[in-house]
Amino acid sequence: QVQLVESGGGSVPAGGSLRLSCVVSGGTFNAYAMAWFRQAPGKEREFVAGIRASGVRTLYGDYVKGRFIISRDNAKNSVYLQMNSLDAEDTAIYYCGLARSTYTTPDRHWSGYGSWGQGTQVTVSS
Repeated sequence: QVQLVESGGGSVPAGGSLRLSCVVSGGTFNAYAMAWFRQAPGKEREFVAGIRASGVRTLYGDYVKGRFIISRDNAKNSVYLQMNSLDAEDTAIYYCGLARSTYTTPDRHWSGYGSWGQGTQVTVSS
């Protein structure tokens, strides 16, 4: 059974930075695209960033491009999200997702992911 565990969330002032981590166990991590999504109260879960299994290709949501960086370490079964220049609009619960199929381009919709972590709260104060 695949398990994903996120960490690294917290409260920061606007302009600050956080680095989220997601560790995956129980699956063939290096065969799957991974992604970060976020969900604010009353809003749909939205795509933040995704990365192919090899780590070569990355995709970003328009609202985070240039501020966030996704990366992965297949030796550690981990994916990361470096978040810089945070603002209040980035406040949400952040989830990492494991793609449903192997060797795909990251899907921008949450339905493309079959396994999720429990989420980590990010709060940015203005």
